[in-house]
Order: sequence, then structure tokens, then C-alpha cells
Amino acid sequence: MLKRAIARVLALPLFLCGFRPFFLLGAWLAALDMTLWLAFLAWGLPLPDVPGGPFVWHVHELVFGFATAAVVGFLLTSVPEFTTTPEFEPPLTLALLLAWLAARVAFAASGWIGILPVALAQLALLGLLAARVAPRVLRDPARLHTGFLWALIALIVVTAGFYVDAWRGASPMRWLYAAIGALMALIVLAMSRISMRIVNEGLDLLRTAGHDPGEEYRVRPPRRNLAVFAIGLHAAVEWLAPGQPVTGWVALAAAAAVLNVLGDWHRGRVLLDRWVAMLYAVYALMALGYATMGSALLFDYGTVSGGRHLLAAGALSLAIYVAMSIAGRVHAGRKLDARPWLPAGAVLLAAAALTRAAASEGGAASQALLLAAAAMWLAAFAMWAIRFQGVLAGRRLDGASGCAGLSGDDPTVRP
Repeated sequence: MLKRAIARVLALPLFLCGFRPFFLLGAWLAALDMTLWLAFLAWGLPLPDVPGGPFVWHVHELVFGFATAAVVGFLLTSVPEFTTTPEFEPPLTLALLLAWLAARVAFAASGWIGILPVALAQLALLGLLAARVAPRVLRDPARLHTGFLWALIALIVVTAGFYVDAWRGASPMRWLYAAIGALMALIVLAMSRISMRIVNEGLDLLRTAGHDPGEEYRVRPPRRNLAVFAIGLHAAVEWLAPGQPVTGWVALAAAAAVLNVLGDWHRGRVLLDRWVAMLYAVYALMALGYATMGSALLFDYGTVSGGRHLLAAGALSLAIYVAMSIAGRVHAGRKLDARPWLPAGAVLLAAAALTRAAASEGGAASQALLLAAAAMWLAAFAMWAIRFQGVLAGRRLDGASGCAGLSGDDPTVRP
């Protein structure tokens, strides 16, 4: 009976590809968590009793819950595509999803049941994913995608560190900050793949319109690798020497390295393309976040908290929003959504990050800015979840199956 029930679940369109349940449930989790956070800020609504208190719950669920769901969905879909290997099987997706859900429930109840159950569930999720990803990226003759594995291993290390500190009764926030750094590095690695197709299709559209945008866009590995190194170095230095001048200098170096990546993007009118502009904004917010953190430590201009929110509420959230919007349709057999709601959501996320950074400055308007930032962020992901519900939980309309990309005579992702 159990086998038949599992078979019926796995036969649902939601399990056609690994990204589907993780993107959809991750977006709904983001909306739910931010709703609770907004209610806490506005009316003092009690939040789950967890080690470290409400702020730790807020960051933990957005990093280890929402962002991790996006990472799992992305890797389940992209690794087979990048390494030209078979798709991951639906039972693996179900096992990972159950571990993710168990971690969410266990953390909410950690004030009563302790931190060990959530640690086991969260680490089982990441460990199983790494075990299945590792052979594919390591056996790939070109070894072009091992960075995903190392970023995933870094995420496992900082996740384990968080739970060890929470178990010891120490403040675990330093590990959440390090996790944000690991996710920033993963964004740079992932965006270098996504941008190749998006930017070059934008350039092709310009050529079709009679413009000459120059040669094909190529990601330059030295620039990308330098950015990843600088981001990783900042995460390590901040963990070892938080609040120290050396951390500020490394933050400024990370900002410069991220801006250096954008040097390849400056190709004129292509930056006006909505998809290129949204991806560009991810890097811009990331650079601004690191620059703000460095400026706060070295020159007392801005705040470290403001810079960190530009990274998390800005670059991380926008990267997830755009990546889910692209992969969530292309690998469901659909062209990209051309309606105005989608870039409007991206604008809301950028505005939310900037508003939250401004709130970190304090002052009479601080509380109003906090509420406004939370409301804009919530609106963006609630809108995304509603719009993508039918796409991710529904069947493919192009006759293809699984995670296959667009089928048909027109391979471009734009409508």
C-alpha cells in the first residue's frame, strides 16, 4: 500500500523534475516566513521558540530553508544538463523534499525537541545531495563544474557549525553569515552559466534589429574565479575577525572583484533587456553589499547590517527569483514569461533590500522602513508563487518529459 501511495505521488507533474517541488515550496515558504516576520515586527506576534531567538529563526529559515530549497532544485536540474548525464530519479527528489520539510518542522519545534533532529534532517538533505552530485561533476572529463560541489561542501560545513554552536548554547549567527558568503560564491558560479544564454540571446535580438553589439558574450573564468576567491576569503576572515579593519578591506576587495565580473557585460543596449538587466542587478547589489560592509568597518559610513541585507535580501533573493523564473519555465517546456509582473517583482526585491539597508541606519523612520522592506519582499515572492503554481504543479504542454528544455523548432527562451 505504501509503495502504491509513493508511486501515485511520484506520478504527479510536480515530480517531473527536481526543481519543481523545491522552487514552488521554497517560494511559498519565503512568503510564509516573511509574513510571520512582518507580523512580529508590526504587532509582536510570537515566533517559534528556537535557539538564538527570533532573529536567528528569521535568518535560518531564509538561508537554510528558502535559499537551500532553491540550491537543491537548481542542482538537481543543472548538474545532469551540464554533465550530459541522465536526470536524477523522482524518488531522490522525494527523499530530499521529505528531509527538507522535516528540517523546517523540526527547527520550528526545536525549543521543545532540541536542535539535534533539525541538524540530522538538514545535514541529511545536503549530504545526500552532495553524494549524488559529486560523482557526476568529478567524472566529467572537462571538470568544468566542480565549483558547485565545493560550494555545496562549504554549505555543509557552515550548516554543521551552526548546529554545533546552537547545541553548545553559543550564538550561532556567525555561521549564518558564513553561509551567506557560500551562497554568494554559488551565485557567481551559477550566474556565469545562466548569463551565457540570456545575454547572447539578447545580443542576437539586437543583431536581428540591425544593430552591431559586437562579438558573442563569453564568461571569463579568471574574473569569475577571482570573485569567488574574494567572496570566500571575506567569509573566512569575517568568521575569524568580525568587526576588524582587515575584514573591511577584504570586503572592499570582494566588491571590486564582483564589479570586475561585470566588465564583460557592458555591451551597450543589451543591458536594457529585462532579463539581462535583472541578472546584472544581482551583481550590482552584491558589490554594493560588500562595499557597504567594508565602508562601515573602515570609514564608519553605512552599517555592516545594511550591507549584509543588501547581500541577503538583495543579491541572494534576486538571484533566486530570476533563476527560478528562467529555469522554472524553460525546463517545464515554456518560453519565458513576458508579462510586466515579473520585472515588477524584481524591482520590489531591489527596493526592499535598499530600504532595509536604510533602516539599519536607525532614526525615527527605522521601524517604518523595516515594515516597508518586509512588505515589498513578501509581495514579490507571494506574487511569484501564485504565478508559478500552475506551471510547476501542472503537466508540460510541449509533449516533452522530465527536465528537458524547450522542444520544437525555435530553441530561444524568449517568447
